[in-house]
Amino acid sequence: MIRRWGILGVFGAGALLLTAALARAEVPVDPMAPTRELPDPSPHWVWLSDIVFPFMVDGRAWLVDADSGAFLGMLNTGFGYGSLVVPPSYKQLYSPETYFSRGVRGTRTDVVTFYDPKTLFPTGEVEIPPKRISGLATLTHAGLTDDERFLILYNFTPAQSVTVVDVEQRRVVGEFDAAGCALVFPSGPRRFHMMCADGSLLTLVLNDAGEVVDRRRGEPFFDPDQDPVTEKAVRWGDSWVFASFEGYAHVVDVSGETPKPTARWSLFSEAERADQWRIGGFQHLALHRKTGRLYSLVHQGGKDSHKDPGGRVLVYDLAKQEQIKRIDLVAPALVIQVTQDDAPLFLANLESRLDVYDAQSGAHRRTIEVGLSPLTMQTPR
Repeated sequence: MIRRWGILGVFGAGALLLTAALARAEVPVDPMAPTRELPDPSPHWVWLSDIVFPFMVDGRAWLVDADSGAFLGMLNTGFGYGSLVVPPSYKQLYSPETYFSRGVRGTRTDVVTFYDPKTLFPTGEVEIPPKRISGLATLTHAGLTDDERFLILYNFTPAQSVTVVDVEQRRVVGEFDAAGCALVFPSGPRRFHMMCADGSLLTLVLNDAGEVVDRRRGEPFFDPDQDPVTEKAVRWGDSWVFASFEGYAHVVDVSGETPKPTARWSLFSEAERADQWRIGGFQHLALHRKTGRLYSLVHQGGKDSHKDPGGRVLVYDLAKQEQIKRIDLVAPALVIQVTQDDAPLFLANLESRLDVYDAQSGAHRRTIEVGLSPLTMQTPR
């Protein structure tokens, strides 16, 4: 017994000596890397919101420079992620997010997280009713009023409603019923629209506190039984442009008290229809606002193939309602976008592949690897 404790004592003394030696040693401090602020955004930056299909508990939003192909930053954005809301002023970024207390189960918490666009750090959050729609992402699941004061979020439980958040005061204004109507299409500082089951748009007007004080239903502009439109519309000034599954453009003027359809015209020639060209993809329309150029992702396929990726983009002059160009892609895409500057880039994405084109000539510039399964793209300007 004495011998055993003697051996242990030797080891104990050695440990004490080693501890003392380490205490005297001057181990250099390993400082954390300094925070790097991003510069003012380039018109050729692009945000890709990623649902991360292989691991949906951990959604992402990726920021990439399409000119250089450089990766600029990333946001962690929660379960079954939809899409970032990027305001034109780019003063804040808004991210509707969902979390569960046990990862994929447990208590659900929905929030709108505010991010600093310079550091990409969260600066705060507002807890919202745990009702926001969870589904394949579209840019119309949420929208910001034109004055950037109120964020509107579409809820589907399957009861339909909207939650209004005052982003200046960082508080929930309230939840407002929207039975029979879906999604969010902003059109003014205190007004937005929702698509209804009869083919019309419902106009909702907010007061200065953000409460819904008026509702007006416009006349139907499409037949939901014969040829419904997709929800992936693009805004063109005081109008929203929709595409139907059978390939017709519908332009709706939203400048008045109620929406008014102003045009319906074919996206395809008779020859293209005979060759079974169709719209398709998850974000299949993009618009260069200054020139009124509409970009439409298309593929060859049969009825109900509207989720298929496309290998061609048709370009239209919206004012003349005519096709003016086509771009054959170097790889299929599900999501498209165009930058808004005078030398625009056209962007096409499928899974982790982002292809960059000259929007005017159609020439392919580069391929960037980013994300796993982005479903929406937005530019900060």
